[in-house]
Amino acid sequence: MNGGPRLFSILRQGPYLIASIHTALDDSQLVRFQQDLVERIGSDRARGVVIDVAALDVLDSFASRTLRDIGEMARLRGAVTVIVGIQPDVAFAMVELGMDTGRVVTALDLEEGLAELDTYAAAPPAPRR
Repeated sequence: MNGGPRLFSILRQGPYLIASIHTALDDSQLVRFQQDLVERIGSDRARGVVIDVAALDVLDSFASRTLRDIGEMARLRGAVTVIVGIQPDVAFAMVELGMDTGRVVTALDLEEGLAELDTYAAAPPAPRR
């Protein structure tokens, strides 16, 4: 990641993190993104995460599984995750191939993703089972 263009960025916006993927990532880069983001949730005490994938025109099974895993890891660390910017062709291919985002919420764009996080932040916590 040193010396070359940034492949992804993680920015803080109040109690939330906004993670943008700027270009297609290979599997090792996706794992690095996952590690960096999960660490930032703790260090920034984030209550929510928006992952922007608008720059991606392909989302393979490893990438979609990694995004689901990030959502679960974030949940276990006390943050809600919203994935935004899934392109129409990517959504079509994901449905055709039987891939999904699991329990991770999706939204059209960053604005709607932040609104989703605000909704979750305003809701009372779900009872523990």
